Amino acid sequence: MAYEVKDTNLVNHYSLDTLQQFTMDFMQALGATSEEATIISDGLMTASQWWHPGQGQGLEKLFRYHRRIKGGGIIPNAPMEWIKDGPSYGLLDAAKGFGYVSAHRAMTRAIEKAKTTGIAMVGVRHSNHFGIAGYHALTAAKQGLIGWSFTNAKAEMAPWGSAQVVLGTNPWGIAIPRKDHHAIVLDMALTMSGKGMMGWYQREGREMPDNWALTPDGQMTTDPSAAMDGPLLPIGEYKGYGMSLVTDVLSGVMTGALFGLSVFQDDKNYDVGHTMMAIDPTAFLTPEEFDQRLEKLIAEVKGADPIDPARPVILPGEVEFERMDKRQQSGIPVSRKTVEGLHELSTDLGIEFTL
Repeated sequence: MAYEVKDTNLVNHYSLDTLQQFTMDFMQALGATSEEATIISDGLMTASQWWHPGQGQGLEKLFRYHRRIKGGGIIPNAPMEWIKDGPSYGLLDAAKGFGYVSAHRAMTRAIEKAKTTGIAMVGVRHSNHFGIAGYHALTAAKQGLIGWSFTNAKAEMAPWGSAQVVLGTNPWGIAIPRKDHHAIVLDMALTMSGKGMMGWYQREGREMPDNWALTPDGQMTTDPSAAMDGPLLPIGEYKGYGMSLVTDVLSGVMTGALFGLSVFQDDKNYDVGHTMMAIDPTAFLTPEEFDQRLEKLIAEVKGADPIDPARPVILPGEVEFERMDKRQQSGIPVSRKTVEGLHELSTDLGIEFTL
């Protein structure tokens, strides 16, 4: 069920502990505090275990951290400040700090509040790319709460009916806790694909689906090269466009971050906005009632007859957790190109290269 790289000549495999320690050493060499390095490493390791080669959310992100810290776009140990801190809401100024860190602090605060109020929303402004949305939502699910995380992003999507980019992929993460099972985790961008996945198809010499992106002049294509400078298409056509617009209102407009054509444009001031929500299902039901009703729904969904008997119905996140379980035993794949690049940066940073 889970996607794996077929050509083993392109990857090396490493244990989770090895990659986690290297990531922490690398981030601290860039100026991150121990707390920041721990949060970022945990996020990147989760991404690495859920990884598809076109997503680039694992150790590949270390190159961006290096570049953006050196360029002033990210400030390690940034003086983050709580601007608002009400009973069921909050607003964090990330002060150009790490997106993983600001989002983690925001979700942690939302969880604390929701355990008292039943539901809480915490916004973040002046932040950076926060990694995978599902990671932050899962933080709440691990505490028995429903987590919902979303963020705005660089303009790559055209409003429905246009070929001019205005909105971002603006991903969502929603995690629902299950007793004695992995959480249900919906982790999705609001575009059919991203430029990273298109680039992977390009490198593989493969055609992409014709509903992923348009050429710059608004023509449909299956050639990722022809669409690389064009707009991404939203999920569900006009519906995904509407969802992206609303996400930018909640994460960008409402928090005081940049939005639309402005966010993620200035290399020294990306000013991304995030929103974290935590919901306590026991505000409505007892834990036992919620668990029983949820499992009944899941049984009905998974009991649906599949169109293809070889491909049974699965839950959101099931493929990723299957991949995670497998990689914890067989090792996490890292492309050799990534390893070579990190070796070079490690030498420049003066840290021991252990990959």
